[in-house]
Amino acid sequence: MRKKISFVVLGSSGAPAKQVCASKSSIYTLGVILLSLIAGVGYVVYDYSNLRGTTSHLQNREIYLSGQLEEIQIQRKQIQEFANEINSLKANLVAINSFEKKIRIIANIEKASSSDSMFGVGGSIPEDLDARIPLKEKHNSLMRDMHEQIEQLSIAAVNQQQELEALLKSLEDQQNLLASTPAIRPVSRDVNSWTTSRFGYRISPFTQRREFHKGYDIASRQGTPILATAEGVVTFAGKKGLYGNFIVIDHGHGMVTRYGHCQKLLKKRGDKVKRWDTIALMGNTGRSTGPHLHYEVHMNGIPVNPVKYILN
Repeated sequence: MRKKISFVVLGSSGAPAKQVCASKSSIYTLGVILLSLIAGVGYVVYDYSNLRGTTSHLQNREIYLSGQLEEIQIQRKQIQEFANEINSLKANLVAINSFEKKIRIIANIEKASSSDSMFGVGGSIPEDLDARIPLKEKHNSLMRDMHEQIEQLSIAAVNQQQELEALLKSLEDQQNLLASTPAIRPVSRDVNSWTTSRFGYRISPFTQRREFHKGYDIASRQGTPILATAEGVVTFAGKKGLYGNFIVIDHGHGMVTRYGHCQKLLKKRGDKVKRWDTIALMGNTGRSTGPHLHYEVHMNGIPVNPVKYILN
């Protein structure tokens, strides 16, 4: 026989109390249901909490992967831009090499080395990199080609630098040679002057005999400026026998010029002179028949015709 449990329920506002009776099994069943309900709610709350954590982690992961994808896209774009820069650098090196060849042709300067290649072994110019290829498919191929061309460009840059340095030295030597080569008339054409005797055999005005005249005579009024015909160093300035007041300039490369019969010397031994510098004044010293300049050009100690070295 089941036992019953009585509950007294008080009414509101002083109403008479009511008595409720329930069996023990009903109360037990209700407790189990209540506990199950509490456990279910707790599980749902726990599962929801875990789900929120997982969702937050996935969102963070998605943001991270999105950032990584954006960085990868930026890097791919930078790789493509770098490939274009390699192509541009290669084009500039080729243009510089072509310009160097033109300068050598104009200046008549040959290359010191027999090799005509600046890209090392093989010598051919590498083909341009294709920066438009899809990097998802051919990323490694483009990177490998870029690495190879960077090595080739490094070799080309070193070779081009050496060739340009050699060309610069040759041009400087040529410039020095031109500056040191007699090229003008030692008496300005702006003054009234005339040629009285040329290089070669002539009848001497003193002995009336045929003799070899080693210079070129230009007559003008006394005191006319005498010009250095090229850059050089004065190696003699003073009196010298039949030449009277005499000045000698060494231009290097075996080239020497000599100026005789001067009235006054304006330079002394050791002075450096440049073309067009006034070095003396025309006179009538030494063995002379009147105011004039006796001008000589010597190459490696041998007198040569000065007319060949008067380009103006």
